[in-house]
Amino acid sequence: MKGTVVFPGTFDPITNGHRDLIERAAKLFDNVIVAVAEAKPKSPFFSLNERVLLTKVVLGHLKNVSVEGFNSLLADFARLHNARAVVRGLRVVSDFEYEFQLANMNRRLDPDIETLFLTPSEQYSFISSTLVREIASLKGDVTAFVHEKVKRLLQEKYQ
Repeated sequence: MKGTVVFPGTFDPITNGHRDLIERAAKLFDNVIVAVAEAKPKSPFFSLNERVLLTKVVLGHLKNVSVEGFNSLLADFARLHNARAVVRGLRVVSDFEYEFQLANMNRRLDPDIETLFLTPSEQYSFISSTLVREIASLKGDVTAFVHEKVKRLLQEKYQ
């Protein structure tokens, strides 16, 4: 498909599930902008700069993907970048209710921006940033869930 899409998220940290979805979106669209939300109300574990840097490292092999931090309305960010759509991932049924609400709100804010949903590959369907942080905090092995540089930074922060 032609055009630019935005793949927003907190990415606290970026996981292999995120990477899988973004790689697949990159095959579908000319340009994918990964929008790393500042998300102050969520009190992210990693700083915005750390999350942007880690996301750039993990996705550096994708030539049509760029990464930017943002702290505005997603609809405004998408409009600013002339994005046709927002791509979101749905892991489990419980994700749908929240994502459906966000999609409708974004449509209300800008009716020209569509929301598209992708489901992760089966081997990534259970991975979440929250679970990865919890495993790392208990000195568990997160090798199968995140990029090596993400793993190392988690280990450093939890020492």
